[in-house]
Amino acid sequence: MPPDRTRAGQTPTSQTKSQRTLACVNCQQRKIKCNREFPCANCLKQHTQCVPASQNRPRKRRFPERELLSRLRKYEDLLRQNNVRFDPLHKESGNTGDEVDESSEEEQRSQPNNSSPARKRTESTYEPKNLWQAMSQGPRHPQSDGIREAMVRMSWDQCFENDDHIILGSRKSSVDLATMHPEPVHIIRLWQLYLENVNPLFKVTHTPSLQGKVIEAATNITSIEPRLEALMFSIYCIAIQSLSDDSCQSIFGFSKAQLLTKYQFGCQQALLNCQFLRTDNRTCLTAFFLFLFSLHSNTNPQSLSSMLGIAIRTAQRMGIHSETYLARYSVFEAEMSRRLWWALMMFDTRVGELSGAKTSTLNPTWNCKPPMNINDSDLWAEMKEPPAVQGKATEAVFAVLRSELANYIRHSPFHLEFLNPALKPIARELPKGGDVATFEKRIEEEYLKYLDEENPLHFMTIWTMRAHLSKCHLLERYAKYFDCLAHRTDTESDASVSQAFRLLECDTKILTSPLTKGYCWILQIYFPFPAFIHIIQDLKKRPDSNHTEKAWQVMNENYGVRFNSSSGVDGPLFAIFARLILEAWEALETTYKQSGTQVSCPEIVLNIKQRLADMAKDIPTPNSEVPDDALENLLNQPMPMPMDMGMGMETGMGMGFGNESSLSGMAGQVGFPWSDPRLLTNMPGQPSMPCDFNHLNWVSMVWGLREARGW
Repeated sequence: MPPDRTRAGQTPTSQTKSQRTLACVNCQQRKIKCNREFPCANCLKQHTQCVPASQNRPRKRRFPERELLSRLRKYEDLLRQNNVRFDPLHKESGNTGDEVDESSEEEQRSQPNNSSPARKRTESTYEPKNLWQAMSQGPRHPQSDGIREAMVRMSWDQCFENDDHIILGSRKSSVDLATMHPEPVHIIRLWQLYLENVNPLFKVTHTPSLQGKVIEAATNITSIEPRLEALMFSIYCIAIQSLSDDSCQSIFGFSKAQLLTKYQFGCQQALLNCQFLRTDNRTCLTAFFLFLFSLHSNTNPQSLSSMLGIAIRTAQRMGIHSETYLARYSVFEAEMSRRLWWALMMFDTRVGELSGAKTSTLNPTWNCKPPMNINDSDLWAEMKEPPAVQGKATEAVFAVLRSELANYIRHSPFHLEFLNPALKPIARELPKGGDVATFEKRIEEEYLKYLDEENPLHFMTIWTMRAHLSKCHLLERYAKYFDCLAHRTDTESDASVSQAFRLLECDTKILTSPLTKGYCWILQIYFPFPAFIHIIQDLKKRPDSNHTEKAWQVMNENYGVRFNSSSGVDGPLFAIFARLILEAWEALETTYKQSGTQVSCPEIVLNIKQRLADMAKDIPTPNSEVPDDALENLLNQPMPMPMDMGMGMETGMGMGFGNESSLSGMAGQVGFPWSDPRLLTNMPGQPSMPCDFNHLNWVSMVWGLREARGW
């Protein structure tokens, strides 16, 4: 039967609930009272057609909070661009990382009107326009008005299942991670090792808010939230990485290799469980970062660089590289994200150097500010305003100063000269043109003079910063004298070699101090090779200079701690290093023989000759005999890398010395021109190849000889 008709043009939609009679359209428009009849009294009186109002009248659309904040930020940007003073919604977003002048506050106050346009850039300078926002402006169709970027993202998640296996591999069945956690007492021990050896150097986790979760998880392994579980396994991995093999054996009863294998596999499975490839969660990204760092000692730098590319792209998708996006976060979340971004940047830059990458993410195209120099106790999740910096000597000072240095380097002319000169126009203008001495003075006066050398972290910070600053001095001089390296005066050469001495001395000081025992693990991927190269080149050019004796003394001391008897550095890369040292000694020895002067052989030369002799004995021959000229042939082989050390030398130096027991161990792994190690004893000797600065890729500020100290 047809539905009952109650009024002309109206059909009830429910048998139990009648619709409310609305005022007619004319009365609504005239805003007068309607008697709600059809036709109504007002329409009859005006002799107009009475039109009943529709029951489906569109409601007023309420603006979501995110859109309101987006509009507010847009208007704030317009005010900033037009130099209009105002009180921003978030005081933290008032300045970007690239608005901060490297000069002191006193200099800024004394020169308020002389700042260049480069220092007045706002966030909009670095942020591209949002296409979704552009499409949402102008005429809209009611049915399509609800389409948002988030809805499109959600649709992808619904269309595709978990595809993280494309990186970490597929699994036939889920792994019971509860069986892979260490015992509760060992979980607490690993957590303490992480807090002592790792956290002070990275500061990517917040101890006050995380410690309770770790302790609670240790008592109930079977019900850990997936992202926290991934972070816990990554903490196990990096804590084990910070220990020596003897320490692992004595504390946990297993070798370091066994524990790393177990916990790295567990971390992989935990990352799969929290869908790390599509994550927008900082905890998950932090776990991925710590996991990748724990891999560096046993992973090809090129492979590691590719994996780090995933982490960097994830961070960019989260927006933690941009102060515009960070302004949407809470104060706590924004600050922890800054710490994570800078840790990723420095690790990615280092691995990129080792892998021979020609590009670097450490450039001026993003504007995340360096983290604040504050203690963890100054941060909490509910805080509404950024904390004030109370002092210089905080528990985050190491991570903060490394970030400050990296922030300076990415804008410096000498770095961009080797990285990409096309980026110079967008770099921030630094005081005195980016002069390293000016930046060094600022760091010494604003930070280092407040640190106590009796404090292990402060000691590590002071000498690590001074070593890095020496590298900056060298790089600055290479950029300055790039086209006239062979024609430098003795004064200029002495100034450069003094920086190389200082670099080695700082490195030696860190490695020999008992205060830094828990932190030296991070130096596995750093080896002061540029300093050795520079000193050796200078010795070959000026073997009888005034600083010759000091040069051999400084190299002796650093070699003694970097290549000690327990390090097992008897691989092919050691042969490369050895050749450079012996060539420098031969040049000096020849000079003294010509003058009739007697000179004693340095300890470094004696030790290298002995090690090379031992290496020659390990080379198999058809008759299982060691030929008399094995050592000579070993030294006379061509360099196992192209002269463009950006690709060959850096990759080789990142391969490590710790796991290779003989020259044959890596002959086929680093691009050697031979496949059979027996050919080493039968190939004719080649003339020594001088190392020319013009062929070096000095973008690599420090080259790694991993495991060189035998951690």
